[in-house]
Amino acid sequence: MVALSANLGFLFTDRPLPEAILAAKAAGFSAVECHWPYDFDPAEIKAALDATGLPMVGINTLRGDLARGENGLAALSGREEEARAVIRQAVEYAAAIGAANVHVMAGRKGHGAETATFVANLRFAAELAGAHGIGILIEPLNPHDAPDYFLNSIQTARAVIETVGAPNLKIMFDCYHQQRLGGELIGTFLRHKDLIGHVQFASAPDRAEPDHGEVDYAWLLPALRRLGYAGRFGAEYRPVSGSMDWMRMFHAEDGAPAG
Repeated sequence: MVALSANLGFLFTDRPLPEAILAAKAAGFSAVECHWPYDFDPAEIKAALDATGLPMVGINTLRGDLARGENGLAALSGREEEARAVIRQAVEYAAAIGAANVHVMAGRKGHGAETATFVANLRFAAELAGAHGIGILIEPLNPHDAPDYFLNSIQTARAVIETVGAPNLKIMFDCYHQQRLGGELIGTFLRHKDLIGHVQFASAPDRAEPDHGEVDYAWLLPALRRLGYAGRFGAEYRPVSGSMDWMRMFHAEDGAPAG
């Protein structure tokens, strides 16, 4: 069975986040995840999660100064105090709403990103999150969507995780990003599945509904499940049609949503 999580950073954005959680439940998703929920009191989000019974798979750390084009702080040398402040904020928020993971955003190479800084901040994040039973995720992003992003390959992600050495630090395997980084999704998954903590998906190359494009998700997601991935699959796409008909690809045999 393919269990689906709605990424509310892209889906149901025409309404406040608590209402988006309710909409995800109504659409048939079995979990939610989001980007930056910090404009909302965590009690509001927790109430919506409790009302629907949906778990929150994860949230992101803040990106920094958007006017300067920042896209994360954790790898930026000289910005350690700010990086740890947003990590602390994210972990505390995640703990308050019962989120399973925090995605720690690395930042851009041109803003002073360094491996040693990233490693040190991830050790801090993993220890802090581990005290709450929360996982830390890092995500390789492709240069088309995230120019100059420090973490731009799954091989680098693996090397960083092995250096940090924390059991709750894993890879966010976004099929869309991995397809744009070179494809070979099954082989890449198999080489790194021991470190994969969450899987996301969207059509490639347009990042829209996952019912067209270069990747056959009706085949791929069940295949990843058969290969040992036991988590949810995060639908992180930018809606074009607004239809949820693509979810029919993953319906159970009895016709009920598999999410």
